[in-house]
Amino acid sequence: MGGAIVGSSIAYFLRELGFSGSVTVVERDPTYQQSSTALSAAAIRTQFGTPVNIHMSLFGAAFLRTIIDRFGTDADIGFVERGYLILGGPETVNARQAGIGMQRREGADVAALSPNEAKARFPWLNVEDLGIATTAWRDEGWFDAWSLLSLMRGAARNSGVKYAKGHADHIDVTGGRVTGVKLSDGTSLAADWCINAAGAGSAAVVRGLGITLPVSARKRTVFSIKAPLERAGFPMLFDTSGAWIRPEGEGFICGIAPADDPDATGDFEPAYELLEETLWPALAHRIPLLEQLRVERAWAGHYEVNTLDHNGVIGPHDEIPNLIFATGFSGHGVMHAPATGRGVAELITCGQYRTIDLSPLGFERIRSGMPLHETVVY
Repeated sequence: MGGAIVGSSIAYFLRELGFSGSVTVVERDPTYQQSSTALSAAAIRTQFGTPVNIHMSLFGAAFLRTIIDRFGTDADIGFVERGYLILGGPETVNARQAGIGMQRREGADVAALSPNEAKARFPWLNVEDLGIATTAWRDEGWFDAWSLLSLMRGAARNSGVKYAKGHADHIDVTGGRVTGVKLSDGTSLAADWCINAAGAGSAAVVRGLGITLPVSARKRTVFSIKAPLERAGFPMLFDTSGAWIRPEGEGFICGIAPADDPDATGDFEPAYELLEETLWPALAHRIPLLEQLRVERAWAGHYEVNTLDHNGVIGPHDEIPNLIFATGFSGHGVMHAPATGRGVAELITCGQYRTIDLSPLGFERIRSGMPLHETVVY
C-alpha cells in the first residue's frame, strides 16, 4: 500500500532477492502529483543523531553511486555528491563534536570546521555568530527523486510487479494475520503479506484495525529562487535558524519549517508568508548576497512526520506479524528508501534483516511509547 519511492523500492528489492510470488502495489495517485517523493528536495545526508539512520544513508549513497550498474547506461538521477554544511552556534560546539565522534564511529566521513575554516571555504558565509560547522566528504548530496522513482518503478513492473490504482479501505485480519485488503472501489486483494508504505496517509490505513500510528502530514514549502550568488561548490546548507538552501538548475531552492506545524492533510497550498516573515531574513543574515533574490516559483509537499520521535517505523506489527510498516520517516524517506526496501524485502524473503539491522525502528517502541529520538531534524 503506497507506490511512491518507499513502496516501489520494496517491490524492486523483493524481486532482486528472488521473491517469485505475486506482488501488487496499490497507489491512489499514479500521476504522483501530490506524492511526497515528487515534491521533495531529494537530498541525502549521513549527519544524523541515530546510528541506524547513518547506516541507512550509507547504503543509500552507495545505491545512488551505482545506479548505472543496476539500471543501465541510460540511467541518470543527477546525483551531486556534495556535503551538507550544518551550522551551529557557540553553545552547540561540545554536543556537535560528540555527535561527530559517533557518526565517524558508525562509518560516516564527517568533519568539523571552525568558523574561520568555514569562511575560508565559503567566502559568502557570515560566520560572526557561529561556533561550528560540520560537513561530510562523501555520501551526502542531492539527486532527482522523480528519476529514481521512475527507474525503480519501471524495474519492478518489468519483473512482473503489478501497480493498481486505488487505496485501501479495509484490511482483513483472521487468526491474527492479514488475509486480504479491500480497496475503495470494492476490489479485494488476497495477501500473505501486507506492507503499509502509504506515507502521510499510513495512519488512516490501519485505523480501522484499532492501531494508533503517530504519523501525520506536515506541510513543507519549497521556494525556487534566483540570486547573485555563485552556485559552483555550494553545499546543502542548513542554518542555525532552521533555514536551508541548495543549488538547483540555474538558481537555488530553499525552505524553512513553520513555527506552527499542524496536520496538513489535503493542504498543498504554498505558505508564501514564510518567505517574507522568516526565511528571507534568515538567509540574508547568513548569506548577505541573498538580500537580493527573486522568487521563480513555489510548491508545497508533505512530510510524513512520526510525532513520537521523528524516526521511521519499519517492521512487523507486534500482534499481526504479516502486517509490515515502512512509514513515518519525518523528511528522510526518500534518502532511506533503498535501505528500507532492502530491509523489508529481507524480512519477507529471509525472515530477518541481513544488510542493516532495522529493528531499532520497529513498531514495539510505538506500542510502548518508548521513543528513539532523532535529534538532527530539519
